[in-house]
Amino acid sequence: MSADMDMPRGQMRQNSVVQPLLTDIEYLKSTLPASVEPEFYEYLRNLTAQDVTLYAIEEGSVVFPRVPLIRVQGPLIMVQLLETTLLTLVNYASLMATNAARYRMVAGKNVSLLEFGLRRAQGPDGGLSASKYSYIGGFDGTSNVLAGKLFGIPVKGTHAHAYITSFTGVEDLQNKTLVHKETGITCDLLALAYTYRDSIASELGALVSEASDGELAALISFAIALPEGFMALVDTYDVKSIEASAKRQAHIGSLNVKPKLLTNGLAYGASKSVLNGGKNGLLISNPTMYCNNGCLKRGELGELYVRSGLLNFCAVALALSDLGYQAIGIRIDSGDLAYLSMTAREVFEKIAVKYNLPWFAKLTIVASNDINEETILSLNEQGHKIDCFGIGTHLVTCQKQPALGCVYKMVEINDQPRIKLSQDVGKVTMPGKKNAYRLYGADGHALIDLLQRSIEDPPQVGNKVLCRHPFQESKRAYVIPTRVESLYKVYWENGKICTPLPTLEETKNRVQVSLRTLRNDHKRNLNPTPYKVAVSDDLYNFIHDLWLQNAPIGELS
Repeated sequence: MSADMDMPRGQMRQNSVVQPLLTDIEYLKSTLPASVEPEFYEYLRNLTAQDVTLYAIEEGSVVFPRVPLIRVQGPLIMVQLLETTLLTLVNYASLMATNAARYRMVAGKNVSLLEFGLRRAQGPDGGLSASKYSYIGGFDGTSNVLAGKLFGIPVKGTHAHAYITSFTGVEDLQNKTLVHKETGITCDLLALAYTYRDSIASELGALVSEASDGELAALISFAIALPEGFMALVDTYDVKSIEASAKRQAHIGSLNVKPKLLTNGLAYGASKSVLNGGKNGLLISNPTMYCNNGCLKRGELGELYVRSGLLNFCAVALALSDLGYQAIGIRIDSGDLAYLSMTAREVFEKIAVKYNLPWFAKLTIVASNDINEETILSLNEQGHKIDCFGIGTHLVTCQKQPALGCVYKMVEINDQPRIKLSQDVGKVTMPGKKNAYRLYGADGHALIDLLQRSIEDPPQVGNKVLCRHPFQESKRAYVIPTRVESLYKVYWENGKICTPLPTLEETKNRVQVSLRTLRNDHKRNLNPTPYKVAVSDDLYNFIHDLWLQNAPIGELS
C-alpha cells in the first residue's frame, strides 16, 4: 500500500533515514504487549526508506500557508513513521529562521545582529538549533561557542557583569603591563590608563572620583588578555553620590533640582544654558523623561557627566591605542538605549577629535537588554547610534509565536485521493498529488503561488493562467507571469540523497535572495498585505467534487 503525504508550512534540512538498530527492536519488545507477533519485529528490522521519494522546497525559501513544504511518497507504514521526525525537524527550525529574518528586516542591513539566547533557550538542543537557524535567518554571529564549532558560525560576545564585579581594585591586578604591538617594548598599561582617565575626565566635565577602580582593573585585565578584541560592558555600577564642583552645584541649585543618577555609567544635571551650547555640555535632542519624582528631564538639563563605565573604557582604549591596538567598542545592557548610544557616540567623536584618532569615532556600540522587534522599531523611530544588537530571550523563544503548527496529512493512497473535511475551512486538506509554482511579475517580484494537480502541464511564461481561491468561488484572477519557478525538487529517492544539500552559508544567502522577491508591503511589520496562494481551475474543481462526494448528506423529516 503506497501513500502520498503533504506537509504544509515549513522548511527542513534533509537527513538520511537508516534502518532500526537491534537495540531499538529489543526496546520495543520490552514495551509492547507479549501478544505482538515475532514477525512484526522482524518486519521492522528489515524496514528501510528505499522505496520512499521525498520532494521539498529548497531550504531557505520563503513559504506560505497551504503550499505543501514537503511531499513524501512511499509505503504507508514508512511514510507514516516519518511523520514525527519530519515535523520535529521542520517546526522549530522554520519558526526560528522566520523569527530571525523578521529581526533582520526591522534592524536593516547596516546593523549587526548577534544571537545571545543559549541561557534562555529550551534546553541545550534548543540552544544549538536557535544558534543555527537564527544564523540562517539573517543573524551575523552567536555567543554559543559549540554552535560555532559544529556549524562554522562566527562566535562573538562580551564579558559579563560578574567579570567586572570580581575585581575590587587595581591591587587585584597580577599584571599591569602590555607589549607594544609594533616595537615589542613592555609598557605599563595601567599607568597610561590613569593618565588618560584624568585627562578626558577634565575634558568632558566628569569626576574621576565617581569612576570605579575595580572596574578599571577589570578592563585593564581584559585588555591585556585580548588587546585586539577589547569590547567592554560599561553599565555594571551605579555611583551613589556626586561630589560636584561649586560651579556645577550653582547650576543645579539655580534650577532647584538635585542631580539624579542613571545606570550605564552616565549621570547628568546642568542648567538650560548648557543645553543651549554651554562649553562643557553635550546636547540632548529627545525630550523624554528618565524617571518621575524630581528626576531631570531631557530638554531641561543638557550637560552629561561621563561616569564610571564609559570613562574607564575610553581611558583603557586610549592606552591601548598608544601601544598600537584599536579597541572594538562597548556594550550597553540597560537603560534608555537610544539616548545612551547617542551620548556614547558623542563622547567617542569628541575624543577622536581631541587625540586625532578618526577610528575612535567609529567604535562599535552594542545594545542588549530583552530586545524584541518592537524595541528595534521604537529605537529606529527615536534615532540611535547602535551598531549591533545582542538578542537573546525573545529571539530564541519566539515571543510572538512560540510554536509553529506544521501538519502532515495524507492526500492520496493507492492512487486514490483523500480529503479531510472540517467545519473550519482552514483545516480542510487539498487532496491528491500536487505541484507548486511561484509566478513572478514584470517588476521581478513574486505575484502568487499556484498549486496544480501533478498531471497538469506547468504554467508557461507569457501565457494567461487562471488562478482561483481554493474555497471562495468568486475570488479568481488571470495572471500572466514573466517568470515561473517550480518549487519542488527531489531530495531523496531510491534510498539516497539525490540533490546536493546546500551549505549553511548558501542557505543563509538563499533566505535573503528569497525575501527580496517579495514586495515590501508583504514584509511590513504592521498590517502586511497577505501573499496570495491559489489553485488551478482543474484543482479547484477536483477539490470541490471530492468534497461533495465525501460530505454526508443530511436528512430532514
